[in-house]
Amino acid sequence: MVVSSTEVQNDFGRYVDLASEHEIIITRDGLPVAKLLGVKKNGPYLSDRLVGLVPADVDERLLKAERVARH
Repeated sequence: MVVSSTEVQNDFGRYVDLASEHEIIITRDGLPVAKLLGVKKNGPYLSDRLVGLVPADVDERLLKAERVARH
């Protein structure tokens, strides 16, 4: 759902309720500036974006150890 920032300001409570079920993109001057998500949608959001970016055979512990050793 895409709505203007003015509309969100005028009826914030409604959009907070809607955010529990829908992703809401807020625009200013027709350009997207923010996203309103319900708490339940927030959990997998980042992980959904990372799927496929990190190879399955990567050893996370080894990467962390290497990163710590550099600092």
